[in-house]
Amino acid sequence: MLKRKYGDRSDWKRIFQRKYAQDFLDTEKFKGYITLLHTIKVREPLSVTYGEKQVCIVDDQYMWLQQFPAEKKHSVTTMFDASGEVVQWYIDICLRNGMENDIPWIDDLFLDIVLLPTGELFIKDEEELEDALSNGIIDEHLYTLAWNEVKSIKSLIENGTFELIHLAKEHKEMLTKKFKEGT
Repeated sequence: MLKRKYGDRSDWKRIFQRKYAQDFLDTEKFKGYITLLHTIKVREPLSVTYGEKQVCIVDDQYMWLQQFPAEKKHSVTTMFDASGEVVQWYIDICLRNGMENDIPWIDDLFLDIVLLPTGELFIKDEEELEDALSNGIIDEHLYTLAWNEVKSIKSLIENGTFELIHLAKEHKEMLTKKFKEGT
């Protein structure tokens, strides 16, 4: 059984006070749902380590934009710090994107790509994918699909043509306006 992750992250206990907005876009560059979680007040900051680098990904006044492109095998979460700077792009490889109770979701296929603003790229959770295959949670087809998606996205990033990272600030601004409008 694949883990389903929801765009509103309503089960996240770390966040005491939040704002949330979402929208559906159908433009030349992007078709799908976008969500924005504004962590107004958190219980405690959250940092992660990549190699020698420690990156704070959640604190008071951070924003997480998630893009759920229609009919794609990935979702992108752009994490912005309190001053609006990107701290990382987190790309979930997934079997599918969907909607349930008006909230977008992904069925997670274990592998993830982290891209830092410095251009450093990390592939995460290979061991989780291997365990899922060994334990019969996924089959060889899904295993191969996950790795092929990673290779494809990595190539797009290296070529500067992975459009979702270029659209992140624009999408964040669209949803930030919804906060101000109260919708």
